[in-house]
This record gives sequence, structure tokens and C-alpha cells, in this order.
Amino acid sequence: MDFIKDHIAYLKDNPKGYWFKRKLYGWGWTPVRVEGWITIILYIAGVIYFAVKADNITPNTLPSREYIVPIIVLTIILLFICYVKGEKPKWQWGTTKRK
Repeated sequence: MDFIKDHIAYLKDNPKGYWFKRKLYGWGWTPVRVEGWITIILYIAGVIYFAVKADNITPNTLPSREYIVPIIVLTIILLFICYVKGEKPKWQWGTTKRK
């Protein structure tokens, strides 16, 4: 259970008010503030919207313009927001415990 406590303590330690903090393990971000969670929810809602919209495409047409391009644009916007409103990304493998 120390892993969970360490992870929660890491996420709560946010003196600069980042929307997204570096992941504790690996590379990338995780949302830590309400604004970050809203951003993720809006991204998922956008992906679902374009997936449902792509279902209505006739079988003879490629869904690239109606589905793939908007998903790529949404993902680029999400990455930009994470980069601007989050910590600088770097590879990380846990916390460094100092005794």
C-alpha cells in the first residue's frame, strides 16, 4: 500500500498549480487538478462524438476526413495543453526517496 500512498502524495505536491503532473512511472502526464480532468473528459467526448459520426458514413467512403483528421487534431490540441499547463515531461521511474 506504500505505492498508493506515495503516488497520492506525489500528485498532491503541486505548489505551482499544474493541471497535469509528470507520470510517476514512465513518460507523459496525469491530470491532477479539476481543469486537467475537464480537459481529458472533453477530449474523450470529442473522440466519442467523431466515432459515432463515423458510424453514419456510407461503406464506400473512407472515414479519414470525417474521423481520423479530427482525432489527430484533438490529440495535438490535448498534447499542447498538457505541455503548456503541465510539468516538463521526462522519463521517471518512481520517486527518489532520500534518507
